[in-house]
Amino acid sequence: MIIDDAEFGEVIVRKNALARNVKFSISTSGRLAMSVPKYTSDFLAKRFLNVNRKMIREKLPVKNPDEQRARDYQKKLLTKKAKEYLPYRLEYLAKLYGYNYEKCRLTHANTRWGSCSSNRTISLNIGLMKVPEALRDYVILHELAHLNHMDHSKAFWAEVGEHDRNYKTHEKKLKMFNPGV
Repeated sequence: MIIDDAEFGEVIVRKNALARNVKFSISTSGRLAMSVPKYTSDFLAKRFLNVNRKMIREKLPVKNPDEQRARDYQKKLLTKKAKEYLPYRLEYLAKLYGYNYEKCRLTHANTRWGSCSSNRTISLNIGLMKVPEALRDYVILHELAHLNHMDHSKAFWAEVGEHDRNYKTHEKKLKMFNPGV
C-alpha cells in the first residue's frame, strides 16, 4: 500500500505476517517505508504515521518528495537505456570470447554493478549506463569470467586479464561511481 502524505510524499506500507510492531525505515528510493503487522488496517497505518511525525522528522533522513519523483524519472530513463544496450553488449562480448550464459537480468542494486549465479544468470545493474563504455565492458567481462571461476582466484583474474588488459585501472575507476541511482 502507498500512503500519499503531504510532508513525506509517497510512504510505502508493507504488511508483514511476522511483524509485531510498526517499524519505520528509508527505502532504496529515499521514500519513507513502514513495516506493519499483517492485520493492521489502512486507517491505523495512517494514524500511526501521523502520531509519529516528530520522531520520523528527527531520526530518519526522508528525502523531499520532489527528489523522489526526480529519482523515479532518472531510474525509468536508465532502465530504458539499459534494456536497449546491456543485454546486446553482454551477448556480443560472450560470443566474442566464447562464453555461454543462460539469462541476462537487469537490476538496480545499490552496492553491486553485476553478479553471476551458479545457474549461469548474469545480472547487470542499470547504473552501468552512467559509466564510460570501457568500465561497462569491464563489468560484463568480469561477470562472464565468473562463469568459469565462481571466485576471485588468480585463475579468475588471469581470465579477466586475457580479455581486458587494463582491468586493474578499470576496477579502480569504477570505484569513483555509485551503482545506485
